[in-house]
Amino acid sequence: MKEKIGVYICQCGSNISDYIDVNRVRDRIKDCPGVGLAKITMFACSDSAQKEMIEDIRGEKLDGLVVASCSPKLHLATFKSVALRAGLNPYNYVQVNIREQGSWAHSDRPADATDKAIRMIEAGIARVHLARPLEPIRISTVNSVAVIGAGIAGLRAARELADMGSRVYLIEKDHYVGGRTAQWTDLHDTEKSGEEIISDLYAEIDRREDITLLTGATVKGMSGSVGNYEMEVELRPRYIRPEAVEERLAEMMERCPVSVEDDFNYALTSRKAVYAKYGTARPPGPMVDRAALEKESAFLAEYSDCIDLEQKPEIKKFKIGATILSTGFDPYLPPAGEYGYGEVEGVITLPQLKRLAALHAGGSLSHKGKKIQNLVFIYCVGSCQSEGENKYCSRFCCTAACATSLALKNKHAVRQIYHLYRQVRTYGKYEVLFDEALNQRDIFIKFDETDPPRVEEKEGKVYVTVRDLLTDGEELEIEPDLVVLITGMVPSSGRARVAEVFKAPLGRDSFFNEVHPKLRPVETVIDGVFISGACQGPKNISESVQSALSAASKANAMVSRGEMELEPTLAEVNPEICLWCGECESVCPFDSVQKVVREDKEVARINQATCKGCGICTPVCPRDAIDLIGYGNAEMESMIDALIKRGEDHAG
Repeated sequence: MKEKIGVYICQCGSNISDYIDVNRVRDRIKDCPGVGLAKITMFACSDSAQKEMIEDIRGEKLDGLVVASCSPKLHLATFKSVALRAGLNPYNYVQVNIREQGSWAHSDRPADATDKAIRMIEAGIARVHLARPLEPIRISTVNSVAVIGAGIAGLRAARELADMGSRVYLIEKDHYVGGRTAQWTDLHDTEKSGEEIISDLYAEIDRREDITLLTGATVKGMSGSVGNYEMEVELRPRYIRPEAVEERLAEMMERCPVSVEDDFNYALTSRKAVYAKYGTARPPGPMVDRAALEKESAFLAEYSDCIDLEQKPEIKKFKIGATILSTGFDPYLPPAGEYGYGEVEGVITLPQLKRLAALHAGGSLSHKGKKIQNLVFIYCVGSCQSEGENKYCSRFCCTAACATSLALKNKHAVRQIYHLYRQVRTYGKYEVLFDEALNQRDIFIKFDETDPPRVEEKEGKVYVTVRDLLTDGEELEIEPDLVVLITGMVPSSGRARVAEVFKAPLGRDSFFNEVHPKLRPVETVIDGVFISGACQGPKNISESVQSALSAASKANAMVSRGEMELEPTLAEVNPEICLWCGECESVCPFDSVQKVVREDKEVARINQATCKGCGICTPVCPRDAIDLIGYGNAEMESMIDALIKRGEDHAG
């Protein structure tokens, strides 16, 4: 039991003190058994308050610490650090959330909020009394990192990791690097095209001996624990013989008799079944669309010195200490009929328009033989949906639409562009693009979400009808040459499989979820798994690169020292009580429970390196043989007793 506990009650400016009587709370708490000090502070997380706590812990010889403030998600690490710097074991500290669970939840009942705060702090004190002075678990680490995805975020993360001294395995499911960036020709914040940026990055990756690039690769499984994983990767073949002569390959590509839709150009064009994805595709060299060519026996026989359809997938295994997920995004694909998409010939998406412009570089624009001079852009297609899955804003779409509009008028002699929007958000420095679009006499028409534009085809022509809110609901009819749907970002199609392998959590928007958007923006709840780029949520290139550099820095810091610390608040099995039944193993989401033999009986054992202390195993144990260190039966019951006693006192 603790003999001298320090309790600090935060006013949080006025977030707490406007609704909770902090003076009454302190007066009630200061007389609790074991409390040696009770103070009110304006901002407990401020540097001055932290310094005061450190001085009090040292001067008053405090053996326990309770901070009643905001959510532990925000400042648990902050006050653990305070305890550590003062010489107090950080696991003798408890944070009580009287803001989110008190003042904010009961702002209409301040007296009850005050009473609840007292009860919660008393429960926190009861828990500190039983707190154990734990030490972090130390494990060895392998100084190597797997980067999953070789788009611009993955390429930058790999380069930075190698430059910081970590071994890197860069794993890309496609046979070529670049992701979506390679599809973009005009980038509004640089003179370079997406292809050029990717080509330059690939050259830098290729020069670094500490980077192993694996393309056509899929992660099949992971074993081990953080700091020392073994990863298994399957490499799909290109079906090209490694000894094939370059001249023969070029001839074979030219004479290939089979053409299929080109997914790189969003099916606007076709490509040969032996192909390189784009002009400067890297790694260099063609690949074979096996399904499209396997029946062309004469062609395969003629070029048997180049093609080998008998090549088999290859399995590689290697050790890694951490992983960065950079799996990118997919553009939203409208279902048939949404604004006429798939049913009206003159309706395409913004990604298709950008590829169409790339295919007509420096000339007038045409689509299916029709010259394009007048366009209608319809915003927020697949984003900000009140009815549907994609309720989030994709952020980059408005900026991309304005930038594309400027490029079309400057390079492709487009005459008029109409922007039909619900809202426009060209945030940050990109506001100038919106101004430039206005200055070039683009027409912006605001419509209500409940009355969206109608796209129809009449006698071979496309018509768009819209009701303009800015002219008191006047109905306008536009006859464009092309309707462009400004589509947003959605999570990549392969993210569910990646999430399953790495146990990385997905948010409500189905993108990968970080621990905290401000305090831990590239970390996941799984130790050693970081996220970067648009797999985390809609981002532009600059934001994707910034998150990639942050993730690389975090991953390198974790694995480069050869040793790392893990939280000791884990599940703990009492082998005297346990009789193996397998219930805990079946519910553990982290595969942390193992069956072992101890003194001639089978019992459960917890793998400390993989256990996350979630506690899901504790209630399913029929013999109550599993406890959660720091949150065990004794601690929880003492907190409940304190809450009940205070409730009875209050009722009396």
